[in-house]
Amino acid sequence: MFLPNTFKDKVAIVTGGGSGIGFAITQQLLELGANVIITSRKEERLITAIEKFNALRTNDSFGKVRYQVCDIRDTEQVEALAKNIKDNEGTLDILVNNAGGQFPSLAEDISFKGWNAVINNNLNGTWYMTQTMAKQFFIPNQSGRIVNIIANVFRGFPAMVHTGAARAGVDNLTKTLAVEWSKYNVQINAIAPGIIASSGLENYQPEFLEGVEKAIPMRRMGTSEEVANLTVFLASPFANYITGETVYIDGGQRLWGDFFKL
Repeated sequence: MFLPNTFKDKVAIVTGGGSGIGFAITQQLLELGANVIITSRKEERLITAIEKFNALRTNDSFGKVRYQVCDIRDTEQVEALAKNIKDNEGTLDILVNNAGGQFPSLAEDISFKGWNAVINNNLNGTWYMTQTMAKQFFIPNQSGRIVNIIANVFRGFPAMVHTGAARAGVDNLTKTLAVEWSKYNVQINAIAPGIIASSGLENYQPEFLEGVEKAIPMRRMGTSEEVANLTVFLASPFANYITGETVYIDGGQRLWGDFFKL
């Protein structure tokens, strides 16, 4: 479906691009010719990712990749990132809001600090990145693509009320901005992964995930590459007339079955 030069001369940011789903998204963008900036709070993870990407380079059509440390919860760091891109690449075409984090917990056990940490990361950080990059690049350029990676919040998110609230906020953010920014030729969509076999599961206790595949109609977890396929499609010219959508990629779990053991 995609030609090797689909994203030739395009510049993209992938937050949380050093591991898991973000790594897979970055790899596919690079293979299709995009120049990508990956960000994270942890520089060591970014350095390791860059080494892996450079090892994958097999031809001249493979895009360039670099990293910039950025805590998306910090507005000054987000603004510094935008300036850094303007100084180095001069423009930006694609923003993938992938960075995020959460921890499993019953609602009554979540502290105020824990709640705020997840909301700041998953909702506020996404908004800071989205508004900043839109104002600095997409709106002046009258062009841009934004893809927000959220979560399966179709029937609520038991054992994850903090991230459920944050991700639902991003879902509505996606719909709202799709309408407001359509006049600027900015398309914004969201992807709601179900349970994906990626490094993100390392933060969960094994017993929490025990038997979870039986609650998925397709009887398996998804892969990072499958989420990346969808992300690349929504960022590509093939999705020119799609905006404001949240696409679920969860093996049908939103329609049937439990989430996690409570």
